[in-house]
Amino acid sequence: MGQSAPWPVNEAERLVAVRSILSLQSGPTPELAALSDLAKSVFGMDRAAIHIVDEDWLRIAHQAGIQVSECSRDISICTRVVLSNDVLVVPDLSLHPELRGFPYVTGGPQFRFYAGAPIELEPGLTVGAFCILDTSPRQLQPSEVESLRQFSVLAGALLRLQKANFTMSLAERALREAAMTDPLTGFYNRKALSALVDSQMYAALQSNETFGALYLDMDGFKAINDTLGHSVGDRVLHDAAARIREVIRPTDIAVRMGGDEFAVFVPRPADSSELAALAERLLEAFRQPFTIEGRHIHAPLSIGGAIAPQAGQDCLALLQSVDEALYQAKKAGRDRFVSRAS
Repeated sequence: MGQSAPWPVNEAERLVAVRSILSLQSGPTPELAALSDLAKSVFGMDRAAIHIVDEDWLRIAHQAGIQVSECSRDISICTRVVLSNDVLVVPDLSLHPELRGFPYVTGGPQFRFYAGAPIELEPGLTVGAFCILDTSPRQLQPSEVESLRQFSVLAGALLRLQKANFTMSLAERALREAAMTDPLTGFYNRKALSALVDSQMYAALQSNETFGALYLDMDGFKAINDTLGHSVGDRVLHDAAARIREVIRPTDIAVRMGGDEFAVFVPRPADSSELAALAERLLEAFRQPFTIEGRHIHAPLSIGGAIAPQAGQDCLALLQSVDEALYQAKKAGRDRFVSRAS
């Protein structure tokens, strides 16, 4: 067992499988922890571990008993298990011509016994080893070798399950993001108000901080659609979103509320002057005409603004306040910002 052999698959393909595991959320799962704890008890060893062999480094998915640090792949016995894709048993490491000089043999914890079985993420994709170690020389009976193989099979199954669960969570997150995203502008849509804005506003107010909002309406957009067509109107909206994105901060939340109306939520503004300064930058950005198919198209903004908690204790109340301020901005002549006081 454990004779040197070529890699069972292309090393690049194997590393892709390894990285798919290492990219999962940090920390061992309870199932992996239980498996290594059980193996330590079943075999009566000082240490049991699930090791993943990366390109240059040995990664520890979980270890029970004696705790050791991750190390270079070159001085990892588990690398040899992956290389051979077979069980490797070394009854006394201090007598092995190659392994007896390894630092964890000559120095602490002075391991003497090692046995490891390959862990396959998929058939032929060996990503690591399930290993047991002891500070005294040991022997394994054939039945114990088979038991070690079974532990490695279970470890592979748990890693596959962990990867599948993580992939599903990413897919679910992507679906949620897609459901909350406006495809034309790339901004969030109204569905994001309850899913995202409410929670951020609540967190700010719970911390006795403020939460601002701006409501943007593009003046004359209906005429653009009526005279130039919806395809031109869509391009104007797309470019309008780009202008908004260039002005706001990364922490601000832009939402397409519908048609030519946008909202920008500003977590924790220092004061009302910060909200007003942002509004003025947006107004200035939209005073420049949009150039679509050689046409210069004017679509300036009217903006209403308000800050919670003065203008409302929840998102609905805050939106009502900024909507009233937007109405005042339009009534006063458009292309301007009006802030609603408490």
